[in-house]
Amino acid sequence: MIRLGLCCLFKEEPIKFRTTTAKYSGRLTTAERDKKLSELCLHNAESLLKAIRFCSSNGIGAFRVNSRILPLNTHPELGYIVKQLSAGNEIENKFRECGREASRLNIRLSFHPDQFTLLSSPDPEITRKSIMELQYQSEVAEWIGADIINIHGGGGYGDKKSALTRVGSVIDKLDSVIRKRLTLENDDRVYTPADLLPLCLRHGIPLVYDVHHHRCLPDGMSVKSVTEQALATWNREPLFHISSPKEGWGKPQPGKHHDFIDINDFPMDWRTLNITVDVEAKAKEEAVLQLQRELRAL
Repeated sequence: MIRLGLCCLFKEEPIKFRTTTAKYSGRLTTAERDKKLSELCLHNAESLLKAIRFCSSNGIGAFRVNSRILPLNTHPELGYIVKQLSAGNEIENKFRECGREASRLNIRLSFHPDQFTLLSSPDPEITRKSIMELQYQSEVAEWIGADIINIHGGGGYGDKKSALTRVGSVIDKLDSVIRKRLTLENDDRVYTPADLLPLCLRHGIPLVYDVHHHRCLPDGMSVKSVTEQALATWNREPLFHISSPKEGWGKPQPGKHHDFIDINDFPMDWRTLNITVDVEAKAKEEAVLQLQRELRAL
């Protein structure tokens, strides 16, 4: 059975996740900032609960949690430990309620950190900040029962082999709460499935196969072959990604996502698998529901 996933936000449904800027928060007093951040975190936890229930009510099996669900959490000057906020216990308890509800309703939750989360960088400071981001998301993942924190391979820095060696070295040193959730995804500019599969197998990290990225950056491997090899990297339900090009194939920028998914872009080799497929489309829940209807009609 295919479990379709909704990514982070809603287009029409009135479920919103709120954030703030460092510029605004930096002008607040310590007490004012504590109150504001507590309010935002609680609001986002409540929105996540609504998102989980929406997904369940509409036959959507997975939800990707926004990386900024705890605003400014890892900011170098304004970052904070949730438990030290005045509403810290209430915030954690609310997120744990989300986890219980997701488990009860069988909604799979995941994270996809922003692109600045890099394990391939030759700069130790970038690596340090990236690990901090993974630690933050793994803490929330523990609360809500999310089993995936998915990242890209990162930059090639003129030597992809050395860059991937750095990725592997960092992975081997990660805390178990991060490593047990960490996955790697092929991208549309640097790392193909052929680049990442050996690393994934060597270090025991699942590959999130993004077929759109693979079509944008081909490597000679077929969709069928990558699908089979990616499946073998997983020790739990696999997660793949689907999207369609905004302007169609053969245009100058095929990497840009369309509002919806062209059913012809959904691989035949996936249609009988027991997998989660995150739908990366601008129309958000409308795109997921349309794809759901079209797959059922096949």
